[in-house]
Amino acid sequence: MRPKTLTVSAAPVIVGSAVAWSQTQSLLLLPALIALLAAMLIQIGTNLHNDVADFERGADTPERIGPPRATAMGWLSPVAVRRGAWLAFALAFNFGVYLVWHSGWPIVVIGLASLFAGWAYTGGPRPIAYSPFGELFVWIFFGVVAVGGSYYLQTYSFDAAVFVAASMVGLLAAGVITVNNTRDVDTDARVGKHTLAVAVGRRGAGVVYALEMLVPFALLPLLAVLLERGWSLALPLLVLPPVLLQVARFRRETSGPAFNELLARTAQLQLVFCFLLAAALAV
Repeated sequence: MRPKTLTVSAAPVIVGSAVAWSQTQSLLLLPALIALLAAMLIQIGTNLHNDVADFERGADTPERIGPPRATAMGWLSPVAVRRGAWLAFALAFNFGVYLVWHSGWPIVVIGLASLFAGWAYTGGPRPIAYSPFGELFVWIFFGVVAVGGSYYLQTYSFDAAVFVAASMVGLLAAGVITVNNTRDVDTDARVGKHTLAVAVGRRGAGVVYALEMLVPFALLPLLAVLLERGWSLALPLLVLPPVLLQVARFRRETSGPAFNELLARTAQLQLVFCFLLAAALAV
């Protein structure tokens, strides 16, 4: 289930709810908690499906330097892992029924699109994970859709401010995928995974990662203007120094096991950024 990066699905719910709080001074706790569970279950289902799909497509070779995968290591059968993926998706759908009852048809669209995207990431004839669009997928579904959907559950609306906040969250989440794909760039190229890192090369991936990690900070003034907030929204700048160190380390490290630590660290930095942003919005 890859617990070290499950915060990527929790962070958007936190930020979307915080933006809603900043505008309405109220929070519907139960819809927010149900949305959090549903989002994490979709990510878990996606991860499990990715585990078995990569094994069956031959992408998880003995040369792979990422953390061990359950199917490839023989810890679980492909049938068991796929069953776990569908169970996670089914539970997410079950929670989604309540969210639809609470907020209506827009949540039907968001929920079904998210479930389909979770399967399509490594499923179907043209998996997203095997194309250069993985980062775009993450920006959309772990940024715009997840933050915007969480905001809609609270306000029944969507505006420019939440789109900016969603873009910030989604870019940081996309950074996790860039680290993952840069780590595996050599083995992915050999097995036909044409990720963005494969397409732009190691140096180009460093530029992409720097943009993903730093543009959210550049968007803070715009968010402050849209929400008519002052210097309080500068609070996330506290995490800028470690982010700069992370970007420098990404460029310095060769593709290898060190990227496993960079992967977990990127997810942690995204969560800290989102907590600080939520705290700034709450005051």
